[in-house]
Amino acid sequence: MDDALRPDPDAGYATQIGRPPIAARDAALATAMIGRPLRGRSAVAVRCGWGLPAVLRVSPRLDDGTPFPTLFWLACPLANRAVGRLEAGGAMNGLSDRLAGDAELAQAYAGAARRYVEARDKLGGPLPRSDAAGGMPHRVKCLHSLYGHHLATRDNPVGAWVADRVEPMACPGPCVEASP
Repeated sequence: MDDALRPDPDAGYATQIGRPPIAARDAALATAMIGRPLRGRSAVAVRCGWGLPAVLRVSPRLDDGTPFPTLFWLACPLANRAVGRLEAGGAMNGLSDRLAGDAELAQAYAGAARRYVEARDKLGGPLPRSDAAGGMPHRVKCLHSLYGHHLATRDNPVGAWVADRVEPMACPGPCVEASP
């Protein structure tokens, strides 16, 4: 498949808030994709071209009440590797510098952070920290989180920057197989 991962066709906060809980089959696939059991209540936010749960929407609090670090978890191994290469190249520092010097980008990023926190709070009430994931709104910390946010909502300018650098994402086949 020449382009296995794109923003969800109905991307947006309202859509993501309304997603049903993840089905057992998708939970098993996502567990295999990320290499560990899922934490917290999840929903499939974005599917890849193979129909796999590429981005998960995770409840803001785990079952024990512990805050979860991100609302949108990038589960796709191919995307994780591509984004990891950007991070390894130091992209976060350059993007944080751009935020400091580009008022338009900073304003768009802060607006995305505000909408992210509003959506997160609708799902699980306010968290002790009012900031958003990935370093929003003041810096760039985790491109994986910001790209997942972009894929799920189309509302993250840094995530869109990541998309411009990693898409199209050719994928030779499903990274995991569903059990019968």
